[in-house]
Amino acid sequence: MIFRDTRSGKAGFSREIGTDEEIGSLWRSSTMGEINDTICIKTAETDEELCGRGYVHCTAWKEAYRGIVCDRYLDTMTVEATTARARNNPENTLVAKDGDKVVGFAVYGPSRDEDLTDAGEVVAIYVLSEYYGRKIGYRLMKEACSRLKEYDTVFVWVLEENERAIRFYHKYGFEFDGCKKEWRLGTPVSIVRMVMKK
Repeated sequence: MIFRDTRSGKAGFSREIGTDEEIGSLWRSSTMGEINDTICIKTAETDEELCGRGYVHCTAWKEAYRGIVCDRYLDTMTVEATTARARNNPENTLVAKDGDKVVGFAVYGPSRDEDLTDAGEVVAIYVLSEYYGRKIGYRLMKEACSRLKEYDTVFVWVLEENERAIRFYHKYGFEFDGCKKEWRLGTPVSIVRMVMKK
């Protein structure tokens, strides 16, 4: 839910999202190195990697959510604040690295939703815009889901206006379950829950 649709300017995944067959092949692949092996997906282990997560978090929001989230809210976001958040919550963080540079990250864990307790949650996936179209988001999702293999159900929350990301999640096997919330990010925005049964 964090990539820009390059055709509409709205947040979503890059147009190089791939076909259903390509996504299914990636999902079934047992070796992540088969795709884009210059990018390493790993657990965040160092302070530098957490700082990288903070940078990607702030930058990706500003790149991806223009037109969906209030500009005033986005303009007040700082790398210092998102880095502090990463340092305070380092658990279950995956980073995508191009050499020493963190270019994306994902956070996963047990469900935080009281009405869906026996499930895993992919809390966030973010990738820098210069790396769109390289299927890094797919690899982060695949690895996050593999870390949640104890759960029969995995879910995500996504901005309701993030149409491209919603299409991606549909292709991955996620479906709406009817749950919706309102966030206030300067102005109200709606998020919807999508669930995948393994």
